[in-house]
Amino acid sequence: MTTPAPPTATTLRELKASGWTSRSIREELRANLEDRIANGLPLTSAVLGYEDTVLPQLETAILAGHDIILLGERGQAKTRMIRSLVELLDEWLPIVAGSDVRDNPYAPISAFALDLLEELGDDTPIAWVNRAQRFAEKLASPDTSMADLIGEVDPIKVAGGLFLDDPKALSYGLVPKSNRGIFAMNELPDLAERIQVGLLNVLEERDVQIRGHLVRMDLDVLVVATANPEDYTNRGRLITPLKDRFGSQIRTHYPYDVATEVAIMHQEAKLPTSPKPIIVPWFIDDIVARISHVARSSHAINQSSGVSVRLSIANYETVIANALRRTLRTGDDAVVPRVSDLSAVVQSTQGKIEFDTMDESDSDHVIAALVGLAVRQAFMEHVLLEEAGDIVEAFSHEVLVHTGDDLPAKDYLEVLANLPVLEPPVRRVAGPNAGPSEMAAATEFILEGLYLTKRLAKDSSGARALYRSRNR
Repeated sequence: MTTPAPPTATTLRELKASGWTSRSIREELRANLEDRIANGLPLTSAVLGYEDTVLPQLETAILAGHDIILLGERGQAKTRMIRSLVELLDEWLPIVAGSDVRDNPYAPISAFALDLLEELGDDTPIAWVNRAQRFAEKLASPDTSMADLIGEVDPIKVAGGLFLDDPKALSYGLVPKSNRGIFAMNELPDLAERIQVGLLNVLEERDVQIRGHLVRMDLDVLVVATANPEDYTNRGRLITPLKDRFGSQIRTHYPYDVATEVAIMHQEAKLPTSPKPIIVPWFIDDIVARISHVARSSHAINQSSGVSVRLSIANYETVIANALRRTLRTGDDAVVPRVSDLSAVVQSTQGKIEFDTMDESDSDHVIAALVGLAVRQAFMEHVLLEEAGDIVEAFSHEVLVHTGDDLPAKDYLEVLANLPVLEPPVRRVAGPNAGPSEMAAATEFILEGLYLTKRLAKDSSGARALYRSRNR
């Protein structure tokens, strides 16, 4: 979408003539949010699953004019929500041209702007800042310095002839440069305590203190921070007075249901380009999302670090990529992921979860168990297999079925031809208009479901499997 051109006022005189009125960042956000709510628009459409929980609390905090801290494990869209607040800012904001701290032409706070207005009066030049430039973000770390956030004496300016105690010798940090905008601090408890004290002064007094300089700047900034609940509440890594300064504390969460996780996967996944259509069966969507859900309740996973939604997205991309790799070799009609492709999620899962008190060498087995549990839940919840007894009976007559992520779809059609009792349920799962690749995927899903519900036996090696009767 094209950004509208800025207003035409270029001097303070023209700005006054245009009728522009000044308002604080909190008044601006509040008024624009009131308009959105009155027009039936959501705070943001970029985050799914928070419509009835987190977003109403965030709206209330903005209407209250609070600084905000979002508490949640990794991968809960905290940063995305903060960035979406930019949408509530006015499209363009006038500042004193050349100001490092986006001085309000009607109420300047820096020595630079004060001197310029005193010298030029209504001829003071005006510049316009787009709302995208009014957002600053910093990832906290133990080596974050006071100069990074607040500011420092600039040795270059001093070398140029300015005295150490001259306010113009200062180089401002991210917080003063965020004046009349939004400043976001990710992982707030990772800041050293002395830096937290500096941030405390900004939140309490709305001013900055740089070394021995007596600098009083009436900053107009909304501070939004994020933190992991464990760091925020248990380890004592955040000084109590700083916690007290945030007006609203909002707890985020992972998607409550599989359907929401699937919607996020579809929204965020970046799929590979393919010469053939990519068709993802509904049960693969469900299983990939469900892997994250079962991981979030597994005792083998460290729950304090969380199981990010990014796990679902990465697994989804990996499963489709593995299906594409097979299709390029077999020449099948479409790229359709199967249950056997789920073996590839080990590589996309390893780095996104932390195993609790166990040898990392066992991680492959834990991931395989999570995948198996997800497949079993999806099968039992969605598949009513009236023919299960007949299928099991057919396998008792020396029937063996080979599957694998390297087999072409035609091999599965031969299985259905030789095992006609399996064809009706496969067709129901795949859909009435399913092609050969979709039928192959549905065949694997039903066979794996029968194995996981202990009605068939399976001999497996990696992504290859042989299904047989349990009585052999």
